[in-house]
Amino acid sequence: MELRYEFYINAAPEQVWHTIVSPEGTRSTFFGTVLHSTLEPGAAFEYVGPGADGDNTVHVYGTILEAVPGKTLSYLEHPGPSYRENHAELETRVTFTMETVGQCTKLTLVNDQWTPDHPSFANSKDHWWMMLSNIKTYTETGKTLDFGW
Repeated sequence: MELRYEFYINAAPEQVWHTIVSPEGTRSTFFGTVLHSTLEPGAAFEYVGPGADGDNTVHVYGTILEAVPGKTLSYLEHPGPSYRENHAELETRVTFTMETVGQCTKLTLVNDQWTPDHPSFANSKDHWWMMLSNIKTYTETGKTLDFGW
């Protein structure tokens, strides 16, 4: 199983990277969460924000595989403990790649290596579109989309 999305963003790869990893960028585009990590290969990461366990809910966590500013962010992730009892057994890989195309950036997201029967696949399939659309809009305009939540 693989989810793959490609977006063209009217911004430099470094600006897209900033949206994907900075506290203000992730808070605006990843449903209010902030990425906590040193972004070094092998380092732990967490997306933390408002949720079932209060303001510091761990939504997903895992291990950084690769982080090259303006080029690639790849990690293995697990759903947060408040979402699934067997969260540590459930895993998937997420890879963002950024490449310059003319005066814009092609952002490709591949979400693959799903644990068999991973219960978050359908939810991810629906929500990546929203998050990537928000990354594009926020990077280009500084504003976010209103999904009515």
